[in-house]
Amino acid sequence: MSKRLSKTAVQQKFGRNASLAPNPNAEEPTIAKPTARVAAIIYDGMLILALLFLVGTVLTVIGTLLTMETGTQSQEARSLPTWYQNVIMTPSFILTLVGFYGLFWRRGGQTLGMQTWRLKTVNNSGHLLNWGQSFKRILAACLMPLIFGVIGGLIGGSRAVILTSAFLGLIFNYVFCLFNRRGLAVQDMLSNTITLKMPKAENEGLWRVIRNRKKSK
Repeated sequence: MSKRLSKTAVQQKFGRNASLAPNPNAEEPTIAKPTARVAAIIYDGMLILALLFLVGTVLTVIGTLLTMETGTQSQEARSLPTWYQNVIMTPSFILTLVGFYGLFWRRGGQTLGMQTWRLKTVNNSGHLLNWGQSFKRILAACLMPLIFGVIGGLIGGSRAVILTSAFLGLIFNYVFCLFNRRGLAVQDMLSNTITLKMPKAENEGLWRVIRNRKKSK
């Protein structure tokens, strides 16, 4: 697969007049700006936090019933076993994150936050991502936060420092767009995918895509 999304591929997928010129005023697909990407993440972040909270609550109840004796006094409260947190809860949170983005990207290339800002993620051929490409993109997006988090742990060691460093790594993914000549983010380059800003006329929206697919079956 080519490392760059060719102009021909974009024209075939989104229309013959489409291009990747970073011109926000043109009524054609363009490479998404970092500000729009971050805004979409903030929108999606609220929904993701709610999902993670729900998953965490359910797993905590199940873990408590299966692994601990419950008391009636506050001083009898105990934490879930470390093995349960690492083997059950952490993978479940990761699967929730992968499932959230994977389902939306495979259906219409847009999460709810991306739809608000008319963003669409496709592969370098201009097609919707499959599960493998979605997972690769998520891993690529987590790489810099992981590296920054490790550095923060080596420097400070506290949980607050590690989380702050990881957040800076996330921001770095999009600051990188400003220095890349094509405006690509770190995860775009590492996963051979791209996020486009769609024109109003061609932005179908997620639910419309799903309805059209159901009608075509």
